[in-house]
Amino acid sequence: MTTITCKLPEALDAELEVVAEKRGVSKSEVIREAIEANLPEQKKQAGLSAFDVMKAACGILKGGPRDLATNPRHLEEFGRD
Repeated sequence: MTTITCKLPEALDAELEVVAEKRGVSKSEVIREAIEANLPEQKKQAGLSAFDVMKAACGILKGGPRDLATNPRHLEEFGRD
């Protein structure tokens, strides 16, 4: 797990502490859950491409053609009905 340090206003930290204590979890857990709940919407707003979302999986297929977009053989029937 990666550690990230951030600064919070004291009022926000106080609210975070209250929520964590009431739920019986750490402040880190509350923050992780809040980020996970909010991140999908942030991705939409950031306009991430399909590549951005899938870049960890790109290039893992072995034995296939390298780049279909630049090989004319794969584009022969493209755009035809």
